[in-house]
Amino acid sequence: MGKFKLTKGEKNWILYDVGNSAFTLLVSTILPIYFNYLADSAGISSVDYLAYWGYAASIATLIVAIMGPVFGTMTDTKGFKKPIFVISIIIGAAGCISMGFAKQWLIFLIIFVIARVGYSCSLIFYDSMLSDVTTTERMDTVSSQGYAWGYIGSCIPFVICLIIVLGADKIGITMESAMMISFAVVAVWWIVMSLPVLKSYKQSHYVEKRKNAVADSFIRLGKTFSRMRDRKKVFFFVLAFFFYIDGVYTIIDMATAYGSALGLDSTGLLLALLATQIVAFPCSIIFGRLARRFETYKLIMVCILAYLGIAVFAVFLRSQFQFWLLAILVGMFQGGIQALSRSYFTKIIPAEQSGEYFGLLDICGKGASFMGTTVVSIASQITDSVNIGVGMIAVFFVIGLVLFRISVNIPDLSQSDTITSRKQQ
Repeated sequence: MGKFKLTKGEKNWILYDVGNSAFTLLVSTILPIYFNYLADSAGISSVDYLAYWGYAASIATLIVAIMGPVFGTMTDTKGFKKPIFVISIIIGAAGCISMGFAKQWLIFLIIFVIARVGYSCSLIFYDSMLSDVTTTERMDTVSSQGYAWGYIGSCIPFVICLIIVLGADKIGITMESAMMISFAVVAVWWIVMSLPVLKSYKQSHYVEKRKNAVADSFIRLGKTFSRMRDRKKVFFFVLAFFFYIDGVYTIIDMATAYGSALGLDSTGLLLALLATQIVAFPCSIIFGRLARRFETYKLIMVCILAYLGIAVFAVFLRSQFQFWLLAILVGMFQGGIQALSRSYFTKIIPAEQSGEYFGLLDICGKGASFMGTTVVSIASQITDSVNIGVGMIAVFFVIGLVLFRISVNIPDLSQSDTITSRKQQ
């Protein structure tokens, strides 16, 4: 096991997962319940509440889908990645704090979209750093460690926020004040955990800076799109990822909103999702270790099949116990499918173009979901059933599984130029 001891650079990179995961957990747990509180105060029905929350998540993802590839390509330029990464963190953290001052549901959603955009953009740049902080052979393990420690580490600010929100009356503060403090706690945690990687990170894979770096980014992005026709393995993986990860993030984004719409106890929902984080910690590490013995693509297929079963199970969800079971099942496979997809993609793309490729991959749902949340929202409103709306997610996993299998069977003709420039820190 000695050879898998994490380097300082790898540890600092993993710490950012610990930091940003606090925002992820906030968005998937306390935030929807607070929005439900604001929406209920404004007389909005449970079905419309779920739909509006889904639309907000979709809008944030659409913005990042447009901006992500361009900024991702720009960060591949020498000296650009860290500054743009810092800006995205500042936007996300500032937006997180600002949500605490929003008392009207529409203003709250607008600020949420801004914070979500900053957060999602930071993940593009963060993921693309993987090829700089480790080697090809260590990617599955390091990526899995990132998600694992992100899950368990984010529980610390979450528990603090949970105590403040659930104990607001005993402390003698209002719900609004409790949420304001919670948003500040998460933002500070996020920023503090970002400092180590910002201090130590060095961009070892890049393209040389040119006179017109921004214009050149658009040109290189266009060339990348055209080259995707030749990189069929990458192309089909991106298509597969578009569907199956959209389903994964839709479940993450809307789990609490779904439970709230079903009328389940808010405290029980939050504790169940805390259990998801705790279960995800060892399971993510297990998947990282399994990747040393089994081919990564096989493990990804297992995770997709598991999520397909989870989506079907969600159609019949009615009770608090069933929600707890759903939360545990999600925790078992959530880290594996995210971490292994990240490392698998890093292996099949050129290291010096990681920013632009991860920018393209983000279109397919990294950090948020677009099609999934939109489909759930529309289906829920048309059928007047949140169960049927959530059940539609199963279709995404079926399509994703088929496309991923096609990708796996395509020879990696570009392998020689995707790994030649990787360096061990």
